[in-house]
Amino acid sequence: MSRLVRSTFIAALALTAAACTSDPVDKAAKARIFSPEDPPKVVASAAEKLPPEDVADNPRVARRILGMEAAEVTERLGPHTYKAKVDFEWTTKEAPPVRLSETRTLRAGPGGVSGDFHGQLDNSRDQGLEVMRVGGKVYARNRYSTFRQRLRDRGMAERTRAELTGALRDMDALFQGRMLLEPQGTITYEGRTAWRYQVKLGDKVDASAPKQLPALLEPKNGRDETTQRRLAFFEHRVPKSLDGEVLVDAATSVVLKTRLDGHLTVPADKTPEAADLRMSLESALTGIGQDPQLQPPEKFLPDADKPEGIADALDRFGIPRAKTGADAGTPGETDPEDEG
Repeated sequence: MSRLVRSTFIAALALTAAACTSDPVDKAAKARIFSPEDPPKVVASAAEKLPPEDVADNPRVARRILGMEAAEVTERLGPHTYKAKVDFEWTTKEAPPVRLSETRTLRAGPGGVSGDFHGQLDNSRDQGLEVMRVGGKVYARNRYSTFRQRLRDRGMAERTRAELTGALRDMDALFQGRMLLEPQGTITYEGRTAWRYQVKLGDKVDASAPKQLPALLEPKNGRDETTQRRLAFFEHRVPKSLDGEVLVDAATSVVLKTRLDGHLTVPADKTPEAADLRMSLESALTGIGQDPQLQPPEKFLPDADKPEGIADALDRFGIPRAKTGADAGTPGETDPEDEG
């Protein structure tokens, strides 16, 4: 390349760069790229004003308050302890009642959406789980197992925290959003002013424009009987009664206490047999503003790429691994090189 051509090329590049820097579209793009990162969605949601006195008259405010997740509650309220008990009783004419009771506990530390927490679920069938996040590190276990560190959490802790504290939201959805709140004035709870609402079963919600959801995948051999009953219940359930009370914090619009009793049925013409579900919920927030001083578990297993396999279990019990071509778990043929 001659000196003249090189000079012309450099001049063209300089003119192009100058044009880009003066282009308003380019300036706007650079401003977006180098602008401060937007706050997490939960933080933005926590800044939204939700007047608790509007709950009875504004369905949108009511659904937001009843469905508020634990991360937003912590952003609004600070550290606290949540405890709930949920009782289920399922009855049919052909079988004795099936009962299940759950106890859910969440201790939330300071720090809002990214703060420490310790969640625990236990039920009357001797099952349960625990999840902790302390200093950004996650630990989890089943009821009687040892904690295991979860370095690759992939949102498991966040989902568990939301599910543990979502009993009120789930009950409202189960009763098809028909939870009607009637104001009963204000009371004092945990030293805070709270709006008290009486809960009743409201009118059927207009579902003329349901959400378009994709069709369920059909198993190759058809759905099993248990799945058919479960889907029939959710499709044809009919709320019969719902009563209780809900206390909503006047300052933060967080639900502080709940007591609910509900009854749903499924008609016999919609399922193989008529069924009834009775459920109750009692929940309360305590220790508001008190840091639980959470600490990681004293003993825990390190994170693992995958669970220990069958071969590791055989080694643990002293069972020799099979040689190539032999059945697993049975002694293989002796290797000639090992003889003599």
